Parts: sequence; structure tokens; C-alpha cells
Amino acid sequence: MGKTYKQFSLEERCTIASLYKSGGSIRQIASSLDRSPSSISREINRNTGTGAKAVYRPDYADEMAWARRWTGSKMERQPDLRLAVLNRLAMGWSPEQVAGRLALEHNKQVISHESIYRFIYAQIRRTNDTAWRNFLPRAKFKRGFRGRRGYAPSKYNKNRTNISERPTLVEMRKQAGHWEVDLMVFGNLKANLLVAQEMVSRFIYVAKQPDKKSARVAAKLRSWFAPLPPSMRQTLTQDNGTEFAKHHILDKSLGMRTFFCDPHSPWQKGGIENTNGRLRRFIPKKTKPEEISHQAIKQITNNYNNTPRKCLAYKTPEEVFYEHLKPLHFKCESTYPRLTNEVQRYDSGGGSW
Repeated sequence: MGKTYKQFSLEERCTIASLYKSGGSIRQIASSLDRSPSSISREINRNTGTGAKAVYRPDYADEMAWARRWTGSKMERQPDLRLAVLNRLAMGWSPEQVAGRLALEHNKQVISHESIYRFIYAQIRRTNDTAWRNFLPRAKFKRGFRGRRGYAPSKYNKNRTNISERPTLVEMRKQAGHWEVDLMVFGNLKANLLVAQEMVSRFIYVAKQPDKKSARVAAKLRSWFAPLPPSMRQTLTQDNGTEFAKHHILDKSLGMRTFFCDPHSPWQKGGIENTNGRLRRFIPKKTKPEEISHQAIKQITNNYNNTPRKCLAYKTPEEVFYEHLKPLHFKCESTYPRLTNEVQRYDSGGGSW
């Protein structure tokens, strides 16, 4: 059992002042109040005013003690920290990403993600303003995830290789060059966003698609992966939608092996599912395709790739992706002359090739 402590009351402080003024020792005062001598000594030293004529006064000591007490959460007490946290939350960072990145930048823990969550939920209760929840990744009143449905296998995806045959090294995320891909549909179920994610760095490509035609999807994927060295485009994991029926094009033209998840098992490509959930914050399903421009998609992609991730030790996906890409680029520059131009075009285009 740990020790319990209680604050000095004003009455006890009056007793301390009276006995101390009459010449009582620290131990005598402690004995009369049934307190430890160290508590009495600390009380007198901390709450005596400064200056040569300063004396211990119970009213002043009581005011000093109350002034030191907790006056709200850390974000309430530190406006600069609150502004820094809220600005990053508004950019789409999660509380855990904010806390981790601040710790990385300052080489010490600045604030915990739990403190950020508590602050947001406290503001919702205090102000009765539900807009505060928009600072959270999924803008929900309660934390946690809800289940999602998978897709039925498609008879059009011929020569499909099941994910069970995918090398175990891919799932371990220890080797770069393995990708997951999925479609994010809009409300009209025709226009969509094609999203591909590199599994180690969590780096993504995103492009707006007018329909789900498999040839168009395969062409876009090929345009993304062709400029990369072979070691950075080894496998691609996808679901059983008809939009991926032309998957064999990637294998034939790029030597990129493709794998399909089991029916109703989107968790088998959990990385891209998580990414889609994060992107939904900025692109809700009810968004009309004509209301979001290609430039807006590029900006959202760029923001995502430059948001620190806990799984990357709070580095950004772009930082980790280029850590893997740059050594290969240097070695293969003569073999892949297009790579430099493509990387520059990616940088200038905001993150969507």
C-alpha cells in the first residue's frame, strides 16, 4: 500500500505560524500537528515570502499553495502547446502521431496521446460543441473500430493467386517493394479513387478514376510502378473486385506478382484498409466526384505522405520510402534513366503520378 498525503488546511497553517513565531522547533511543530518534520520544513520554506524581513504567514501560504495546484490539463495551461497540437490535428494527424512526433523533435515526451484525447473529449462535454470531434482521426464520439465487409471473389479474375501463396516475408513488412491496392468509391458507385500503398513505408499513390474498368485501373498502376526499380515493385495484393481483372498485365510487363485476398477478408490487406479510413476524413463517401479536383487529391496525398506514423518511429512515409529508394536509384541510374525525372515530377506534382 502506498502512502497517502493531504494538504495543509488554513487552521494548520495558523498553528504552524504561531508555534514557529514563538520559537518552536520543526520537530515540535510536527509533533503537535501529527505531521512529519520534512512536511513542516517544506511548508515553511516553500510558502515564506522573499526578502530579509519575510515571515511565514498562514494566509499568504494558503494562497501560494492554491496557486501551485493543478489548474486544468496541460493543453489548457500551455497555449503554445495547445496551438501546436490543434494545428497538427487539423492537418489530419492522430493524437498518437502528434505526441510521437513532438517527442521525436524535442528528444523527450512533450505530451501523451491520452492527454490529447482527454482534452478533446473534455471540450465536447464542457462546450456541448460536437465540432471538437472533427479534430480526431475518424471524428467519432467513441474510440474503436467497426467491422467492414469484404468482397466476393470474381469469376473474371482468371489466373488469380491466393494470398496464402504469398511469401511470408511480405506480411512481416521487413522488405520494401510490396504493395497493396484498393478502390475508394464515391456515393455514385462509379467514380472512385485508386489507392496503392507500399507496405513497409506506408507511402501511397492516389488517383481519381472515372470508372472501374479493369484496363484503366491496370494502366494507372503500371504508370506508377514502371519508373521504380524492380526491387521496389515486387508484389501487389488486392481484393476480388472486377476492377483488378487485368492484374496479369503487371506480371507480364513489370514482373510484379499479384495476389488476391480470401472472400470477405479485407483484413488480409489491412494496411490499405487503414489508409482508406484515414483518407475518408477528407473525402467522405458522400462527396460528389465533380466537387473534388485532381489538385485536391494531390494535396491530400502529399499531406498523408508527410504525416508521421507511430509504426515508422514517427518518421513520415515519404522519408522512409526515399530511404529505400535513394540507394537503389544511385546504383541503377544508368539502367533506369527515367527514374530521376519521375521522382522530380512526383515532387512537383504533390504526390500523385
